[in-house]
Amino acid sequence: MKKYSWLFALVVGLSFNAVSQDDSMIKETLNNYLEGGTNGDTARLRKAFHPGALQRYVSKDNKLQDTPVAKFLAGAKVGQKMERTTKIVSYNYIGNAATAVVESQYETFKYVDLLNLLKFGNEWKIVSRVFSRADVNQQIMGSSGGGSTSFTPSQSTVSTLPAGKSTPAKKVTPKTTKASDDGW
Repeated sequence: MKKYSWLFALVVGLSFNAVSQDDSMIKETLNNYLEGGTNGDTARLRKAFHPGALQRYVSKDNKLQDTPVAKFLAGAKVGQKMERTTKIVSYNYIGNAATAVVESQYETFKYVDLLNLLKFGNEWKIVSRVFSRADVNQQIMGSSGGGSTSFTPSQSTVSTLPAGKSTPAKKVTPKTTKASDDGW
């Protein structure tokens, strides 16, 4: 048993380093988005997004609007600083997929962005942005498995299950067995 303890320590160390590295890279991407936008640093803002990313929102006439991120970025003014505060409310990830909630607060309102990120090689990129304009005092609502609850933002939180706990897996029987079926 003792001769394998070094291997166990190595695996645990590498796993922790990978998690810590993903945490840092996700925060870097989110901060590139937030600080790049706040400071008019369009190069940094661009670095946060995948070139094929989409921005989606509901228009004033209650219709779904899709805007390629390239169009969104083209409207950003180089060097134009915004009077706002920003924060990472939360993020979660597994494998190469992540989701994040960020806020940009202005004097009389705020934007809450729900971002989806994917990992390409060693970089996390925002691939979609869904956002809503809200009153400054309006709380983000969410669910912790049992219904709607108010969420108090904190600086960069990650949801995890307590050590030793896992969610029981449900057996899923696919409807088709075609090689091209992706589960949707």
